[in-house]
Amino acid sequence: MQLKSILNRVQLHPGFVYGAIRWRDPQTRMILDVEIRSRQGSRPVCSKCGQPGPGYDRLSERRFEFVPLWGLTVFFLYTLRRVNCATCGVKVERIPWATGKQQLTTTYAWFLARWARRLPWKDVAGIFGSSWEHVFRSVKMAVEWGLAHRDLSNVTAIGIDEIAWKKGHKYLTLVYQIDAGCRRLLWVGKERTQKTLRQFFKEFGSERTARLRFICSDMWRPYLRIVADVAGQALHVLDRFHVMTHVSKAIDQVRAREAKDLKAAGQEPVLTGSRWCLLKRPEHLTDKQTVKLRELLALNLRTVRAYLLKEDLQRFWSYASPYWAGLFLDEWCKRTMRSKLVPMKKVARMLRSHRALLLNWFRAKGKIALGAVEGLNNKAKVTTRKAYGYRSFEVMKIALYHTLGNLPEPEGTHRFC
Repeated sequence: MQLKSILNRVQLHPGFVYGAIRWRDPQTRMILDVEIRSRQGSRPVCSKCGQPGPGYDRLSERRFEFVPLWGLTVFFLYTLRRVNCATCGVKVERIPWATGKQQLTTTYAWFLARWARRLPWKDVAGIFGSSWEHVFRSVKMAVEWGLAHRDLSNVTAIGIDEIAWKKGHKYLTLVYQIDAGCRRLLWVGKERTQKTLRQFFKEFGSERTARLRFICSDMWRPYLRIVADVAGQALHVLDRFHVMTHVSKAIDQVRAREAKDLKAAGQEPVLTGSRWCLLKRPEHLTDKQTVKLRELLALNLRTVRAYLLKEDLQRFWSYASPYWAGLFLDEWCKRTMRSKLVPMKKVARMLRSHRALLLNWFRAKGKIALGAVEGLNNKAKVTTRKAYGYRSFEVMKIALYHTLGNLPEPEGTHRFC
């Protein structure tokens, strides 16, 4: 089968035909040059209005990089025509394999964008003999097309969270769709303020906001205020992961304080190396950590009392009824307030003040993907680490949409990857 036949199968351009194919063998890499000619009798199409018109003249030959074949660099060569459009005047013709002044064919740009979802952008550029800038422009094109064509009519549950993306407490607000059948990134905003979240609801639209049934977030006050103000009809759920994170931080504070007290009193440093024994779930402990925890539980320590309170609170999430869960939470908070453990008492007061929102977790259980927010957040952090951090907010936003947005792609005659 000839190369022209293969190209006609995988990349057919109506109104144009493939011409001569030539080898070039420079020192760096072997290149295939594929000529493209306009079909005899075809009229050029205006790049502005899309209407065909009479030809005016031709420009100099341009090169458009195509998807590599068998590891060989491929260029399309074409002499662009100018069209004498009755509406727009003299304009350069529209061609189906590239847009504007792009040096890459649209097919190759989508090829790079798909690989950029799997590998770091620098690696994609190196593997396919391209540049980081070409990969970035390809990803940007894919994100812009996907955002313009995505369907938001089925969004009934969202999750709101933030991630740190720069040193110095620089945060991004991320909004996810967490419906049972669809989990994706919906929006990225700079900082984690009321203004930021209000901007999301403004762009999301009042009609879509009114259709929201569930909203999941942490206990960050700006988020709670805006959700209550803008989407009060939705059931607001507090994320279990963030609740237990507060408890774990309280245990760590108790352990650190008690370890210093034991050292100051000249007693045996039994808490040395015990941090992860106390913070990890028992089923996730290693054999060595299990032995260490068993030794600690035999001692009368403030840290052990805090650990037992944390493990007892885990029972809260196993309830099926909000009523009985509420009774358990009230009893747990009462016992914790009598524990004389200041960090744990602070957590108990916080849980009491958010009691109604905590019980909404049981009303939403089984209806939405309650653990999806933290799972998507972990993927967002992996995206930032994969590139060792993005300096520009716009680049960061494009990378997150590309990886987590589950954006649609146009249908083509052939998919190269």
